[in-house]
Amino acid sequence: MGREHHARKVFEGLKRAFVTDPAKRRMTEAIPIVDDALAYRIIDLAMRIGAAMLSIGASAREVAQATLRITRAFGLKKAHVDVTFTSITVSDHRDGAGQPVTLMQVVQSIGADHQKLQRLQALVDQIERGMELHDAVTEFHRIRRIPFMYRTGIVVSVSAFLAFAVALMFGANWVVLLSAGFAAVVVAAVQGGLMTARVPAFFSQVAGGIVLTAVTALIAWLGRMGIEPFVDVRANLVVAAGIVLMLAGVAVVGAAQDAIDGFSLTATGRILDLTIMTMGLVVGILVGLQIAESLGAGIPVPSDAMTRGPWPLQLIGALIIASAVAIINGGGLRIIGVSTGLGALAWMGSFGFERFVELPTAAGAFGGALLASLVGSVLAVKLHVPSVAVMTAAIIPLVPGAALFRALLGIVQSGTEADHLLVALGGLLDVIMIGIGLASGATLGIFLGAPLRARLSDRKVRFLPAARATSGAGTAPLQIVPAEPREIPTEALPDPVAEESTGAEDPPITRPLDASDLRDEQR
Repeated sequence: MGREHHARKVFEGLKRAFVTDPAKRRMTEAIPIVDDALAYRIIDLAMRIGAAMLSIGASAREVAQATLRITRAFGLKKAHVDVTFTSITVSDHRDGAGQPVTLMQVVQSIGADHQKLQRLQALVDQIERGMELHDAVTEFHRIRRIPFMYRTGIVVSVSAFLAFAVALMFGANWVVLLSAGFAAVVVAAVQGGLMTARVPAFFSQVAGGIVLTAVTALIAWLGRMGIEPFVDVRANLVVAAGIVLMLAGVAVVGAAQDAIDGFSLTATGRILDLTIMTMGLVVGILVGLQIAESLGAGIPVPSDAMTRGPWPLQLIGALIIASAVAIINGGGLRIIGVSTGLGALAWMGSFGFERFVELPTAAGAFGGALLASLVGSVLAVKLHVPSVAVMTAAIIPLVPGAALFRALLGIVQSGTEADHLLVALGGLLDVIMIGIGLASGATLGIFLGAPLRARLSDRKVRFLPAARATSGAGTAPLQIVPAEPREIPTEALPDPVAEESTGAEDPPITRPLDASDLRDEQR
């Protein structure tokens, strides 16, 4: 008898290894039936919040995740989100209880606004905790109307400090520091005016590159004329500082993260946008160098790569750059603080890998970005700040502005000498490798930090396995598992139009923004 029982247990164990027992499968969860009108309002709110997040710099994965969290919180547990670079579509198939509901909105990028992104993420958290739909709609429209946190004069002044810090990392003297700050102010003012005139970003980058090169050529010409204090001044640092400034708003992290997460269409659009912005800067610098050469005010090519200054100056420069980028992108005090710390951590990681491990510059940049993104992605969840905001500011101190300018200058002045041209192209390839290292390191750190973020977060977000290997088509399968169940409303909400016809007060979403709301938010 014992042998038969043992044999039966062995057989059942082998059977379970190959065959799924239907009796042990989890039963289908009861799904509440949501009224059609209510479903439209839920999907409309989720779609608008997702579109607002995408337009101000959030990654496609964060947008899809936030949208699904909203729909699930209000009872639509089978919603589907399609995110591309220019649109977002939310659909609910209604599980056979009614006609499918699908809404789509075109998204136009309006530039980074990380403080508003932080408010939108906080709104999503409030919705999951039980905020009513009508209150969520009202709060969203209030957040949507809040202007950019800093005035134009503040942004221009901070741009000067960013260029000042880049020159400081190379141990520049006070003449170069002031010249870099002056050039940054002029570039920021020119680009700001062109943005007001609705000039495309490509031409704005071209104009910024020409202005930046013109200021540098002027400083180099004054030095050759023997005019003090411009004699023996490293004018190349002025352009290097301006390059870092003009690349500070490029969404390198978001583009790489979308590509790795499987949002192919969004990643393609952002990479194309990144390429156009960078090429605009390169074209502007090349045109400026050619004009300077034709006027006899060319900039000499440095024989060796520009060396950085003492490590304390580099660390101070990294701190200033990270905090300045956070301000330029509209971050609040919490974002500025976290960005500053991560900027120092990224620089220390890169410096340590290059100095003590003797890795190449691209590998050092990869290691610094990986370390900062791994720590930053966890801090972002713990401190409730957008991860893309702090990571963008953290890796900017590692952008090789000086190496890029030296390579472009070598290409322009190579002439018919093939050896010089090959050396310049080799330097340009090194710059590209550093950029790839920064983007991949930052994205890999976010991916590796997912288990730690899951432990700190009150919800679980996981990607569902695909049936077979396929290429991404703008979306990635996501499933949101809330930590606590929530009572789902199934009754239709009151119609605000009917309330208005009875003489009630206008709905809050139609009233203009009250200044007291902003003061309460700041407090």
